[in-house]
Amino acid sequence: MVASAVFIMDQKGKILICRNYRGDVAMNAAPKFVARLIEEEETKIKPIIEEDGISYIHVKYNNLYLLATTARNSDATLVLLCLYKMIEVFNDYFKELEEESIRDNFVIIYELLDEMVDFGYPQTTEPKILREYITQEGYKLDKIKKTLPEAVTGAVSWRQEGIKYRRNEVFLDVIEHINLLVSANGTVLSSDIDGVIKMNVLLSGMPELKLGLNDKLQLETSSKNGVKASKDIALEDVKFHQCVRLSNFDVNRTITFVPPDGDFDLMSYRMTSNVKPLIWIESFIEPHAQSRIEYVVKAKSQYKVESTASNVQIIVPVPPDAHSPKFETSKGSCVYVPEQDAVIWTIKQFPGGKQFLMRAQFGLPSVRSIEGPEKKPPIKVKFEIPFFTISKLQVTHLKIFEKSGYPSHPWVRYLSLSGDYQFRMS
Repeated sequence: MVASAVFIMDQKGKILICRNYRGDVAMNAAPKFVARLIEEEETKIKPIIEEDGISYIHVKYNNLYLLATTARNSDATLVLLCLYKMIEVFNDYFKELEEESIRDNFVIIYELLDEMVDFGYPQTTEPKILREYITQEGYKLDKIKKTLPEAVTGAVSWRQEGIKYRRNEVFLDVIEHINLLVSANGTVLSSDIDGVIKMNVLLSGMPELKLGLNDKLQLETSSKNGVKASKDIALEDVKFHQCVRLSNFDVNRTITFVPPDGDFDLMSYRMTSNVKPLIWIESFIEPHAQSRIEYVVKAKSQYKVESTASNVQIIVPVPPDAHSPKFETSKGSCVYVPEQDAVIWTIKQFPGGKQFLMRAQFGLPSVRSIEGPEKKPPIKVKFEIPFFTISKLQVTHLKIFEKSGYPSHPWVRYLSLSGDYQFRMS
């Protein structure tokens, strides 16, 4: 890690829990961090502070501060990751980590801190494994020594031995969210993709999985061997679950891992280049003598005809004093939602390469206040496209190896969803 001590403090800086792991940093160093909290605004204080040779690394969660101190040249990102893992474990035990749950469960928290970190180094941080021998009902040390799961002392701390399933299956989902912001004149101001590979592993024993992706680096490696690369996919900010053997990935771009049991996120990534808008919106607003207003909205799908978007919602903002709505659509249906000051145009199935039109007309009060140019909220779009990835990321293979050689069934699914998808109105 290496952390000398960990503190859990309330929003005023009062220490609720502390654990000294190494003893090379005085426990009275924490008040210096509290003093910085008081001096600086909360939004300006950095997660890593260095003062008098001591590094203060902290995370704020709800009304609590989790603080780690160290006098060594430690990996700050590893310390931050460990603090976030602590939050994950505490939430698993207490449902919600807050000041009251800390005060009510300090005995369990001390036991968890001792198991998660040993002499400043992270050890077991998976909630499923910790629950095997730390329960809320009892904490008898003599029994704990006899019932420690093998995963705690083995190399695979995230998976326990002896798991059995009647039907061995692996479900892999590639899920991507596209974020888009388009100006009133049709210029794309920002666009990116947030992707995640989610897995639900229902396999017996201690299997090893190998997953291949058509990412850019793998294809470049193949092209050197005489295989022409047909697609270039540049993934950014790639993060793996701790089960992935990074050394293997660096060598041959294959993701090799012994998976945890059940649901987990294997990999997350971003993509900011060559992100094409999937559904394009054009809007026209025409006021009529301040007594009524008319909206014309065109929606065009810019993906292949083989794909179809489902549950498309185009949310068009209207004036808060609008009334008497009238709608006309070439596809789908419209509903006026006055509590949102918006019209929601719903298209259940939106095939690729299609364009649809919606007209909406509203009455306006005859007398309206004049307060200068009115700022219009953007049009928002929601959709989902199954069997489709925006980045063109594809799983080339998913192989399962287990010493008993049982038959297994891998399933791969793709899903693209709208994230923060907006079009500004003129």
